[in-house]
This record gives sequence, structure tokens and C-alpha cells, in this order.
Amino acid sequence: MHKGRTRAVLAAGAMAVSLVGVTIATTVTGHAATVGCQVSYSVSSQWTGGFGANVAVTNLGAPITGWTLRWSFGAGQTVTQAWNATVTQSGAAVTAVNASYNGSLATAGSTSFGFNGSWNASNPVPSSFTLNGTLCTGSVTGSTSASPTGLGTPSRSASASASPSTSPSASPSTSPGGPPPTHTVRVFWLKPTDVAYDPAYPNGITSVMQEAQRFYKQQLGKTFTLNNPAVEVVNGQHDTNWYITNNCDPNGDHYWCVVFNMQAELEQRFGVNDPDSRWLIVGEVSAEEVNKSGGGGSPGWVLLSGHDADGAAGKNGPMDRWYGGMVHELGHAFGLPDATSTDGTCMSASLYDYPNCTFNQTQKNAILTGPYASFLS
Repeated sequence: MHKGRTRAVLAAGAMAVSLVGVTIATTVTGHAATVGCQVSYSVSSQWTGGFGANVAVTNLGAPITGWTLRWSFGAGQTVTQAWNATVTQSGAAVTAVNASYNGSLATAGSTSFGFNGSWNASNPVPSSFTLNGTLCTGSVTGSTSASPTGLGTPSRSASASASPSTSPSASPSTSPGGPPPTHTVRVFWLKPTDVAYDPAYPNGITSVMQEAQRFYKQQLGKTFTLNNPAVEVVNGQHDTNWYITNNCDPNGDHYWCVVFNMQAELEQRFGVNDPDSRWLIVGEVSAEEVNKSGGGGSPGWVLLSGHDADGAAGKNGPMDRWYGGMVHELGHAFGLPDATSTDGTCMSASLYDYPNCTFNQTQKNAILTGPYASFLS
């Protein structure tokens, strides 16, 4: 059972960035007929066999109420997971359709989405994009200043420094592209630079969150809403050792070091607060100092380290233990304290007996009248 948590005191200004892979940005220009648009495609992180990308779309023409963006990969890349858009692929051709909350774009309005993918020998930027069937050109309707033969050459800049002394980037390299709806539970899985992407983590964490969602509905008659996608995959700015050791007193208690470093990075990169009235936030980082790192929850936040992430991914013990653990920590996030004894409630060590633990009536009342009661419906 995790300890209760005090407010994080790590200074975001002390954060440093260690980037791996290649950052690639391109704006594709050509001729637009009925809609003007501009696309910026960037590879935010790259590792052996995999990469993360962010795609920003700007509508330069008349307002639209839904969008479909298409492109083709030129080197056999495949999309493995996406957020803030529904992305499908047939051969080299990729189609991204807006989510329910980011389909409307005013003139000059922008949105963005992200995805993780796989690659083999090379990972070139797509040469062109279409928005609702029209080639994105950077020009408005009726413009003749550019033609499809004037497609720009992608600019490339690389930083492969392993040192955490690199200055922070001005914007998050793995931002999922626009904030999700408010009053949702927002879940992050932070992957250090030396940890390979494994879909078992976002998939497993999603399953744990969905089980907690079901449990809260059963207990309270109401439950929370998860963001879509349920888990935002964050390519961390540092390696595993950095998260373990940064701002961690070698002679002190190391319990909170890993998760506080994660929290500080999430606050800096995604503009979230502690607590945050917009979202209840769950963060899991795939880093841990064995037998020293931990995690916990307090109003508005759940912070979990490597063994919890492993457990959710099915790599560390029976799933009931991780289901019970998430129910317990979300109880803290909704404002509950630990129970004073092993009393059959999930706020005590009875969490290890999940699903054979409950909330008592006092705990239910506290959640339903607490600071995040409005998040339940």
C-alpha cells in the first residue's frame, strides 16, 4: 500500500532535456482548391525499430466541422498507436480522422494529434498531405503563389546528446496535441529514453483504469470519464537513471524521487497543475530504484513508479493486486485518507484482496461531496 503524498516541490525550471533520435519538421506547400491548409509533421522521438510523431494541422480556408488527413509513408513505416485522432493504415496509405472534440476548425484554427509507429531501414517524412481531399499547401483558396511542384524539402535537425545538460525545448516533444476535455481523468505513461516502447504498457494501464472505472460505478452509482485515448504515451526527456537520481538526496528517503521527477516533467511540458481543477491526473513512469522508489496519491493526482507500470502491463504479479492498488490511489485522488486499520475497505491493506474490498458509507459520502465530486457522473 502506498504512502500518502505531500505536494511536489521540484522546480520545473531545474528540468533538463536529453533527446534521442532525430527531430524532423516539415511544412508542405502546393496549390489548394477549396480549402487552404498547412501541416507540420515532426518526429519527436526515435529508437530502434520505433518512433513517436506529432502532426499539427492548420485550416487556412473556410471553417470546417470535421477533418480527414491523409498521407503515405515512403519507407514501410506503420502506425502502432495514436491519440487525439483515429488513425488507420492500408499499405503505405494512412488516414487520420478527428476525435469528437477537435473536429471543428475555424479559419486559421489549428489542432494536432500524435502517434507511435515502427520503422526499419529509414524513417523519412511524408512528402505531402491532404485535408478533406485537398492538397495542403500553406495557401488559401484561390492562391496561385505556389504549385504542387514546389513541395519544400523537409528541414532536419538532430540532437543525440545523452547528457541531461541540454536546454529544455520550448514545447513538449511528445505533446499529444491539444488538451483533452475537462473533468476527465487524464492518464500518462512516461517512457524514459532508454526504455523501448511496449504496447503492453498503455494497453495494460488502460485496462486497469477501466476496471477502476467499473468499480467506482458499482460502489457509487457514478463514475469518472477517461480521456480518449485513455493513456497518453509520453516519450520522456531523460534516461532511467536521471529519473531515479535527479534532485534525490543520496542520504535521504528515495521513495518519492522517481515520481516527483515525473510529475515535474508533466507539469512543465503539459501545463498541468498540482492540483488541477481541469483534470484528475494519473502518472506512471517506467523507472524505479528497486526497493526504494514508490508512489501514492493526493487530491487530484496519482503518481506511480516502475513496479506499478509493470504490474499493469501484466509483468509483475496477479492483476487483482494492481486493480486494487489503482482503486486505492484514486481514492486518495478523490480526497480519501488511508483507513486506520485493515477493515475490508479498499483504502486499507484490504486492497490486496481486491475485488473483495469496498468503500464504506463514510468513504462514499466523502467522495461524492469532495473536491472532485463534479468529475463523477
